[in-house]
Amino acid sequence: MFTGIVGGLGTVLRLERPERRGGARMTVRPPARERRFSAGESVCVSGVCLTAVRGGRDLVADLSSETLRRSTLGSLRARDRVNVERALRWGEALSGHFVMGHVDAVARVLSIEPSGNSWIMRFSIPSGLSRFVVTKGSVCLDGVSLTVAARSRGSFAVAVIPETHRRTTLGRVSEGDLVNFEVDVFARYGPGAIARVRRGRGEPTRARARSRR
Repeated sequence: MFTGIVGGLGTVLRLERPERRGGARMTVRPPARERRFSAGESVCVSGVCLTAVRGGRDLVADLSSETLRRSTLGSLRARDRVNVERALRWGEALSGHFVMGHVDAVARVLSIEPSGNSWIMRFSIPSGLSRFVVTKGSVCLDGVSLTVAARSRGSFAVAVIPETHRRTTLGRVSEGDLVNFEVDVFARYGPGAIARVRRGRGEPTRARARSRR
């Protein structure tokens, strides 16, 4: 599990696709201050939870066909920059929000506008995920924890402060680019969990309550 607070920018060294096999293997050089990776360690790379296949200075991870289909990692090339975050350790501060690293879809950058010392960035809402995007709720874009500043039909906006702009790949995107998108885990599972508890207590759910009006 992660928090969406990026540790720094890594650099893609290689993205290898074995012939006649699905998936790929990616090697990433992490920020200079990062400690060595351990085999089996979970690492979030631009919003995608990956597993280190061996220990060492660089992160070496296998990408499944599902990861390549659902995220932007398959389009990366050598020397591209990626956001890197190590897994949350027990007892550490939770500065962002709970991020699983399970990318739901890709969102498109619709506009970028300066606003004071920050930037207002608007993104498309991927199909089927509208109900999970609410004003003042959390979203994860390329592994960065952000708060929804405004929402309209089919899109939402976030405010990107200078620190985030400087430390992450969000400072390098342009209109039309794609980013990895993950909804807030509580927005996804919270309403269903509450409904199950209410059913267990015999209380009417929202749908049942509406039907009685």
